[in-house]
Amino acid sequence: MKQTEPNYHTEFYNETRGDEQRLRLGEGCPNRCEFCYSKPELISYDIPEITKNKVSIMDMNFLYDSKHKERIKDLGSRKVENKVVYYELICGIDWRLLDQETAVLLKQNRFINIRFAWDHTLKHQMKIKDCVNMLLKAGYKPKELSCFIVCNWKIPYEDCLRKLDLLKIWNIKVNDCWFDNQLSPNIKPIYWTKEQIKDFRNKCRKHNQMVLFGIDPELK
Repeated sequence: MKQTEPNYHTEFYNETRGDEQRLRLGEGCPNRCEFCYSKPELISYDIPEITKNKVSIMDMNFLYDSKHKERIKDLGSRKVENKVVYYELICGIDWRLLDQETAVLLKQNRFINIRFAWDHTLKHQMKIKDCVNMLLKAGYKPKELSCFIVCNWKIPYEDCLRKLDLLKIWNIKVNDCWFDNQLSPNIKPIYWTKEQIKDFRNKCRKHNQMVLFGIDPELK
């Protein structure tokens, strides 16, 4: 069970921080994952004026909106001071809603640092690999991709290690996300032990070093 129940936001968001614009263009997710607070109801907001060349989109599930392809094209057509805009989906893409056309549109319209989530069973490995293959076929490089893994949850520590093994073979970085929105160094054991939490965090750090550098940069 979730440890706390926050007041989940449902509001349009548009804020500028330095040279970055942050937007929330939609709410909701259809998956009803046990560890997530997102509501299933879809709420969409109009795209505002784009004022920065770097835009972070905060939607929990950007692809949930059935008009996401039109939105990607609209965003890709925007310019600021006659310069193109680069977009980043902070919460990543839902592999269940990704198709090849969408993958190509994301690449063509300058969506960078693509993230996707592998939160559930290890048996989804072929579906996750299909997602990766669509993104690679669209023109992304493996190092431009990263995978969210929910940790300290009901998926066993040992299964998450096996996910790391596959991601290493695919040369894709990992984003370790800790159940109930816990942040290091204050992660409390829920479904994993304290030792497993510490070990997995260390392994994720080393995994990303190996993907980025092709060697262990700490090994002298």
